[in-house]
Amino acid sequence: MTNTPRPKRVANEISIVLRTVFGNDRFPVNVSEVAREISAQKFPDDPLTMIKGADLPGFEGALTPAPPGKRGWGIIYNNTQSPGRINFTLGHEFGHYLLHRLHYPEGFQCSTEDMAGWDSEYGQLEYQANDFAATLLMPLDDFRTQIQVSERADFDVLGACATRYDVSLIAAILRWLQFTTRRSVLVVSRDGFILWTRSSKAALKSGLYYKTRSRPPIPVPEGSLAARRRDIGNSMASEYHDTPQWLKESCHEHVLFSDQYYFTLSLLHFGDALNRGASIDEEPFEDAFEHMQRVNPGSSWLD
Repeated sequence: MTNTPRPKRVANEISIVLRTVFGNDRFPVNVSEVAREISAQKFPDDPLTMIKGADLPGFEGALTPAPPGKRGWGIIYNNTQSPGRINFTLGHEFGHYLLHRLHYPEGFQCSTEDMAGWDSEYGQLEYQANDFAATLLMPLDDFRTQIQVSERADFDVLGACATRYDVSLIAAILRWLQFTTRRSVLVVSRDGFILWTRSSKAALKSGLYYKTRSRPPIPVPEGSLAARRRDIGNSMASEYHDTPQWLKESCHEHVLFSDQYYFTLSLLHFGDALNRGASIDEEPFEDAFEHMQRVNPGSSWLD
């Protein structure tokens, strides 16, 4: 698609305005107010005139044109989502409005499955809308002031960022993985098997990643915290593995068990190491929000 604005650039332009007007009080970004104001100022003949929640089974949100005879656009979001997911969905649909509405006058209906496919043109549009939302809600210049690039972040610190930006914990972790210099890996598992993983750039370059696409399920290591829920008892725990449990290296594992969504998060921090270089068959380094649950419909951006 030609002449499509760059998602990061468009989001950063809005962030500059918010920072000028509100300073450090601009978080969390009120997407509804920002979207209405920006659209009215920049596109007075084609603004966002409606933003509302509704029961949308199978959909995260939608950008829809106004009915015949009326002008403008509307954003509808699934109001059964958690607040953090709703905020990201609003950012996503606002991204469609700014980036894509002129080329797609019939609008968008965005399910988790739609947002998970990046091979088709439509999938790339969802990627761009996610990229816009992540940049608008969690600008890296501010995120870096919350967590140092070399800090070994845990769920408490990342949870505080999720609260600051009004996004889900997974969204905050994925954003952090974009800029950290640590060799860190997020593993999402359920019923003793890995669903998907995400590696920081430093981890990926040193060969620390799991390949999960189009492959049989991978069991979590028997000695990991993720495999020992009954022994732990609490919803969170932390342990250093001096013998390799994950990816053939010693690491510090932080685990969180979510009873609400029936999954387990393992945040793995490996020691410093020189990059070995990318292997020939390694997966390309993707934007953090590509992994908004490609595997499990209805469970993206989970708290």
